[in-house]
Formats: sequence, C-alpha cells, structure tokens
Amino acid sequence: MDIGKSAPYGDTRKLSVLRPFDPWKSPLCTCPLKYSLHPYTGCSHFCLYCYASSYIGRRPSTPKRGFLERLRKDLNYVNPRLVIELSSSSDPYPPLEEWLRLTRRTLQVLSERKLKVLITTKGDIVVRDIDILRETPSAVMITITTIDNSLASKLEPGAPSPSRRLRAVEKLSEAGIPVGVRIDPILPGLNDDPASIKELVDAVANAGAKHVVTSTYKLKPDSYRRIVEAFPELEKLYKRLYFEEGELIQGYRYLGKPLRARMLAPVIEFSVARGLTAAVCREGLGVGFLRAPSCDGSHLVASRVPYERG
Repeated sequence: MDIGKSAPYGDTRKLSVLRPFDPWKSPLCTCPLKYSLHPYTGCSHFCLYCYASSYIGRRPSTPKRGFLERLRKDLNYVNPRLVIELSSSSDPYPPLEEWLRLTRRTLQVLSERKLKVLITTKGDIVVRDIDILRETPSAVMITITTIDNSLASKLEPGAPSPSRRLRAVEKLSEAGIPVGVRIDPILPGLNDDPASIKELVDAVANAGAKHVVTSTYKLKPDSYRRIVEAFPELEKLYKRLYFEEGELIQGYRYLGKPLRARMLAPVIEFSVARGLTAAVCREGLGVGFLRAPSCDGSHLVASRVPYERG
C-alpha cells in the first residue's frame, strides 16, 4: 500500500469512500487517528437524537453505488496501521443488511488485507459476521442508551430492542470478539437517572463488555424538534438547559459544563467500578473522564490476535 505524501492518512486525494475521521474539526474530539467508512447512506434506525440527520437528511438506509469496487481502489492508498471504523454516522447494520450483506462483503474485503476494524452499531445483525471478525483484528461497539424497552422504542424506533443488543454483546464476547458499549447520548429527563445508569452498566458488564463510552445529548434544531414532539413535557426544561444555561460549541448546543460533568460522572464511576475502561465523547471534561487508552474503543482492536485458520 502506498501511503504517499499525505501520511498518516495516506494519499487522501485518491480516496473515494474511505475518509479520515474528522468530526467537524471539533477541538473536543479525543479520538485517535482513524478512517471512517460507510457502506450505506441514510439510516433506518431513525433515532430521535440523531446528529447525522442534520447533514445527510432523515431517510432510510441506502447502499452506496459501486461501493465495493471503490473501496478496493481506496485500499491501495491507505495507511494500514490505522483503524477503519464502520460507521460513525450511517449504521452499518440496518435491517436491509440482513439480506443485502453489503457490510459483510465489506468486512471480507478488509479481512483479506488484515486491516484493523472497529464497528459501531445498534444492529444485532453484527453477530452474523462473527466468523469474519474472528479472523480480523477487530472490535465492536454497540450503542445502548437505556434498557427500558418502552423508552428505547420511542427514542430509537427503527433499532433492535435493548435486550437484543445486550444479547449481541454477550454473543460477541463469548466468541472472543472484544466488545464495548456506547451509552450515548444521555438526555436530560429521559435516561439520566443514576440508578438506571447503574442498572445499564451492570447489564453490559455482565454481558461481557470491556469498555464504555458516553456523552450528553448535543442539541441540533432538527433533533430537538423530534424530541420535544415525542416528549412535549421536556420542552420547557430543554429550552432552559440548552438555550439559556447551555453553550454553543461547533454548531451544537451543549449543556453547561458543570451539568455535563454531573450527568456523566456516574457512567464513568460505575463502569470503572465494574472493571471496564471508560471515556466520554466530545465533552471537554479533562483527563478524569478519560479512563481508557482510547475514547472510542480503538484500543480494544489491539487487545486480541485474530484467529488464524490451520
């Protein structure tokens, strides 16, 4: 692979579907250098709090045209030392992946070259691909915002239930695939109760998770409208917390920093108490909230040696 003059990301001028991960050049991002890769555009999980809908729109998952051919060309120009993340906005395991198998074929292409893979998903279909993941330097991060099925069905109407996602964590762990959980986002008045957070952390730890990353909800106009339509009783609270007492950072409305710290501290503390590594995502809360070698779970990729066929 020719990594060219624009190392560490290789020759990015020649990339088509692979992209250097760059969350809007946020000064709060603590992610290590990595690539992002999205076999699909749009997302059929239709989560109310979705950030990506503000720039990719709110539409069902659709496979990218000529994706695998473009990916194979891109791989001639990437830095093989960096992790490739599937996916940071459009989930790689939407319902149509069950029969289309585009993400599975993507993993096969990456596995052939022994490239490092980090999967971030709400889709429990990922367990279908354990056979490929066992032969690939890989890890999986599954997003679980709550174990309250009723709340999850409102917040994430197109995603698998929390119980199915927990079972996916368990199956991946049993298969020897390093797995973590994104408890993300924490939304005021919905999933921020410390007792409920402890119950969730205990559940993911018991299922075999090794790492937790968490963050507060960052308000965008489109997601805010969806949330207050679904939970009208929160409109007054959110106006105060975000518009009056919050702060504007990189185009997002954040909760005030002290409140962010109070809301996220239980997630970190409960996780560390259970022996998990833990971190926050784009919060600017300092080293006390980074209790892991990486925030995103990239360090899990290096924690195993891929299974080699005899």
